[in-house]
Amino acid sequence: MKIERVETFVLRTPLGADTFYSSQAQFPERTSLLVRLTTTDGVVGWGEGGQYGPPEPVQSCIDDVLAGRLVAAPDASPGVIWDLLYSTTRDYGQKGPYIEAISAIDIALWDIMGKTLNTSVSTLIGGRFRKSVKAYGTGGYYSSAGFVPGRDLDELSDTVSGYAADGFGMLKIKVGLLDVRDDARRVIAVREALGDDFTLLADANHAYNSSSAIAMGRVLEDHGFQFFEEPVPPEDRQGYARVRSRLDIPIAGGEAEYTRYGFRDFIAGGCVDIIQPDICVCGGISEVQRIVALASTHNLRTIPHVWGSGIALAAALQVCAALPLAPYTHVPRPLQNEPVVEFDRTRNPLRDDLLTSEFELVDGYVRVPAGAGLGVDVDPAVVERYRVGGSDIRSTAA
Repeated sequence: MKIERVETFVLRTPLGADTFYSSQAQFPERTSLLVRLTTTDGVVGWGEGGQYGPPEPVQSCIDDVLAGRLVAAPDASPGVIWDLLYSTTRDYGQKGPYIEAISAIDIALWDIMGKTLNTSVSTLIGGRFRKSVKAYGTGGYYSSAGFVPGRDLDELSDTVSGYAADGFGMLKIKVGLLDVRDDARRVIAVREALGDDFTLLADANHAYNSSSAIAMGRVLEDHGFQFFEEPVPPEDRQGYARVRSRLDIPIAGGEAEYTRYGFRDFIAGGCVDIIQPDICVCGGISEVQRIVALASTHNLRTIPHVWGSGIALAAALQVCAALPLAPYTHVPRPLQNEPVVEFDRTRNPLRDDLLTSEFELVDGYVRVPAGAGLGVDVDPAVVERYRVGGSDIRSTAA
């Protein structure tokens, strides 16, 4: 197959009163960078990148550097293009926006290949182990009231209770913005609101050094949390290893890591029990397969990180459908050895409105789209509604 047309779309929507905070930043808006590729046969594929910061740098990597190489390539098969684009940008693009750009292109190429062959991406990358994936809600962020310790505890309890009422049996909350002592009060409030049998996870967004992470981890252990995500900055491999050696709670991380090379060193450093590659960041579907293979040789679990539009969630569901149990057991156990999918609960029109069909939570599971490619269709009217910039690059032979 050959690509004739490359279009990029910067999407942005303000959140207004729904603005929220993690340990690292305020989130007053949701943004993303979508890419739409069209083949010479008229087949269209969608991909996504650019969720972690301003999407414009990712757009520039595609428009100004990668698109020309893509339309000039005689074979636009995902594996061929991935190697071409990474190899030609290796000297200056081993991490960051270039890899996010390659991720977006790669996802779109897999979408095209699936549509061309009339089969799902999960079938193409090895086959489906499951038709639906257990979801964990991501919520329990900080509001502006939460800057004053204790002020938002009732609001937090009501919020997480609402997630349980929606059908979630598993929830990830945020820690790290406050002192360990004050965040412990939030942990206790959530546990008391949801009860002892509810599965809880925690994400610090790399807020701590190793000693404060260990202190927070002990709080989480005392209240039965099932993993502790990004306890220390991604560069602090020794800190990760120290935290992991001092705690029994599984340590998760990797959303800020890129390609198999980054995960090779992350895993070799003994940093984590669970790796969390973001498909729209780490190199796309092609690269996440290599990362999963690497993790499997160390008997580590893979739980993809998801932060973006409906395209990001569709790609994660296709990948999760094709992940084997790690390790195998006769009866799968979600989170323990069967993959789960992140289902962010903050307001996000780019996820909830972008597609012509919605993702539904049924008995705590989200069904993997069954159609060809990613299995979803983008509503062009919604793209135009939230679009603030974009480009259209065509083959000179078109």
